[in-house]
Amino acid sequence: MNRRIADGPSGAARPAPRLRTLLIAAVATASAAALVTGCTATEPADSTAAPRPAASAEAGAGTPAGPDGDTRPRPATPDGTLLVTDFGARTVTFVDPDKGPVDSVRVGTAPYGLTIGGDGRAWVATAEGVAVVDTVARERRAFVPYKTRGLGPPTYGEYRGGGMGIAIAPDGRHVYVGVNVPGGDGRLEVIDPRTLKVTGTADTGRRPFDVDVAGDGSRVYATGHDSFDVTVLDTDTMGTRRIEVAPHGTEGGLGSWLKPHYAVVRPGDGRLLLPFEGERLVVLDPETGRSSIEPMTANTHQHGAAVTADGTLVVVGTGPIDPATDERASLTIRTKRGKERVIPLDGPHEDVAVSKNGRTAYVTGGFTRDGYWNGITVVDLDTGTTHWLRAGQRPLGIAVL
Repeated sequence: MNRRIADGPSGAARPAPRLRTLLIAAVATASAAALVTGCTATEPADSTAAPRPAASAEAGAGTPAGPDGDTRPRPATPDGTLLVTDFGARTVTFVDPDKGPVDSVRVGTAPYGLTIGGDGRAWVATAEGVAVVDTVARERRAFVPYKTRGLGPPTYGEYRGGGMGIAIAPDGRHVYVGVNVPGGDGRLEVIDPRTLKVTGTADTGRRPFDVDVAGDGSRVYATGHDSFDVTVLDTDTMGTRRIEVAPHGTEGGLGSWLKPHYAVVRPGDGRLLLPFEGERLVVLDPETGRSSIEPMTANTHQHGAAVTADGTLVVVGTGPIDPATDERASLTIRTKRGKERVIPLDGPHEDVAVSKNGRTAYVTGGFTRDGYWNGITVVDLDTGTTHWLRAGQRPLGIAVL
């Protein structure tokens, strides 16, 4: 049974047992549902009963000024406001980092990732398409349906069809969204922000959790969670190539835990950094396809990651997987030289964003598995102190405006 925690991380359901090498084969014989996903089922208990967005919102006809059709003017959004996707609802929520939620905008079913353009527009990957939100006026301005077929009806939970990772090119001329096709390989769709049309598509690995763009915009990287890979897209030719990323091996296949989740592009050399289990950091050269492995110290299942301008890597540890161990959920702070600090967190988390000054991390509680909660943990990266902030409904993706 799934456990939904609305008021905070305390008492959150603990993650399932950790798969070390000797357990991978056993998991491969688990139920068919687990095998096709790679993590335990995560849909909210009330997900199938959740009302769908209004027809106009789904089709992009008209722009609702607010979640309840409120047409009153809204105050401009100040710098430093947080924007989170409400993975358990149909909205994004604006969060004051000191006070909590201040507003929400309806975008579509089960929004996952989001990315912010230099013009202040947020691009939000939902189950049905990509919503475009004016973050100053706090209004949805457009909706771009996917071209990918076979997504099934819009629904909730980690395994729902539709958009997952999403990123915008450095010059703002293209938006790239990874689309999960249940039971098959994913797709990468390219959106022109000027015309609001899908201008190209390419195949990716299974369940593209994360999408990243090279600093010069020449390549796009889609991390395939269930296929142990990164798909590299040449943005000029739309050609792709697959690079396997499996520092623990691929034994267990779809039922394995030891897969890539999120990646970051390291400033300076453009290498991809992919953390695994708080044990290994894969440093991937996307040009050659070669990688090296560096040790990590948190010893926890890892999901979201972010990198600061000076190359500091910040990684979310979701908690213990082996019940015989006492590892906790945590946030790893890793310098360019590989020195790590591990800050304990209370309960599972999913993704992370860092303030512009690099001193504060915001870690979302909308964990894709059991134990999610409706808030953010705010972490002072200098002192390691933390406090909890209420934020949305199963907040997953996050950005600092």
